[in-house]
Amino acid sequence: MPVTTRRSFLGAASLVSGLAAAPLPVLAAAPRGEPDFGPKIGQALLSRNENPYGPAASALRAISESAQMGCYYTDRGTEKLTAMIAERHGVSPSQVVIGEGSTEILCAIALAWGRKGAILCPDLFWDTTVVYGERQGVQSIRVPLAADMSLDLTALAAKVTDGVSLIQICNPNNPTGMLIPAADLRAFAASAAPKATVLIDEAYNELTDRPDDNAMIDLVRSGLDVIVCRTFSKIYGMAGLRVGYAITSQDNAERIRAHLMSFGGNLAGIAAAIASYNDTAFLNQSRAMVLEGRAMIMDAVAKAGLTALPSQTNFVFVKVPDANALRDAMGERGIAIRGAYGAAWRGYSRVSTGKLDDVARYAAALPELAQRLWG
Repeated sequence: MPVTTRRSFLGAASLVSGLAAAPLPVLAAAPRGEPDFGPKIGQALLSRNENPYGPAASALRAISESAQMGCYYTDRGTEKLTAMIAERHGVSPSQVVIGEGSTEILCAIALAWGRKGAILCPDLFWDTTVVYGERQGVQSIRVPLAADMSLDLTALAAKVTDGVSLIQICNPNNPTGMLIPAADLRAFAASAAPKATVLIDEAYNELTDRPDDNAMIDLVRSGLDVIVCRTFSKIYGMAGLRVGYAITSQDNAERIRAHLMSFGGNLAGIAAAIASYNDTAFLNQSRAMVLEGRAMIMDAVAKAGLTALPSQTNFVFVKVPDANALRDAMGERGIAIRGAYGAAWRGYSRVSTGKLDDVARYAAALPELAQRLWG
C-alpha cells in the first residue's frame, strides 16, 4: 500500500490548486442555425399544448441561482416542494408524490395497478402512459366517447368489474378540451372508487373557468380511493423542466413511489417549481394569454364556417373534413398543428394556443385554407 508523505501531499495539493486557478477553456461559438429547443426559425408552434410565456421570471431566477448546486441531489428541495403542495391542498406530505413530469407518475401507476388488473379508460384521451403500460403487458379496456365527444361516465361505470384495477380519466380531456361537470365526476368517483382506484389527470385544471370547483382533490381528503395528478408543464410553462405530482392516500403514494424510474428529480425543475408555485401574478397572466388565444381561435373557426368543441384548456378541437389535410396545408405556411388522432377521428383537428402572434397567423390562415381545401 503506498505511503502518503508530506511532500507527496503538498505536491497533490499544488496540482489541485493549479487546476482551480487555471482559466476555463474558451469555447467556439456554435454556428447559427435552428435552435436546439422550441419552434424552428419562423415556425408557429401550435401543436404541443405548451405555454411559451413561461417559465415565470421567478422560476428563471431560481434556475440561475441553483445552477451552481447542480452537482448535488435534490432531496431537501423535493421535500420542500412536497410540503408546499401538501399544505395548499390540506393533505399530509406522505400523500404527495413528485415525479419527472406527471408522465413518470402516470407510467408508474400504469405498471403498479396494471399488474393487478385492467386499466379502464375512454378510447380517446391522452393515453401515452396507458400505451406504455400495454407495452409492458398491461391490459386496457377502452370505452367509446358519447355522441357529443364527452366522456361517457355511464358507459365507463358499466364496465367496472372485478378485473378492473384502475379507471383513468383526463379532465379536462385531451385532445377534446371538454370538461366533465364537477358534480357528475364526483358522483362517478364515489360510486366507482370502492371497486377500483380512480385516477384523474388534471393537467389542465388551472386553465378551467373554476379550477377549485373542478378539482377532485377533496375526494382524496374524504378517503376515497382516488389519485389526482397535476403538472408544472402547462400553465407554469415548464414542459421541458419535467416536474409533476400526484395527491392520493399514503398507501397509494408508497405504491407509486415503488415504481418511479428516476431518483430525486431535476434540480433546475424543482427549484423553478418551488419559486413559481405561488406566483399568482404569472399564473394569472398566463391564463389571460391562453383565454385570449382561445378566443382568437374560436373566432377564426366561425369565420371559416367550421365548428369546435367547447374547450376549458389551452387547445381547441376543431371539426374539419380532414385533419391531416389541414395539418399539411398549415405546415406549408410554417404553422404546426396536430393531425388526426387515428382514422376514427380524422374529422377533428387540435390546435394549441401558443404565442398570440402565432395564433394570429393560424387565425388568418384558417378561413382561407378551409375555403381552398373544402370549398
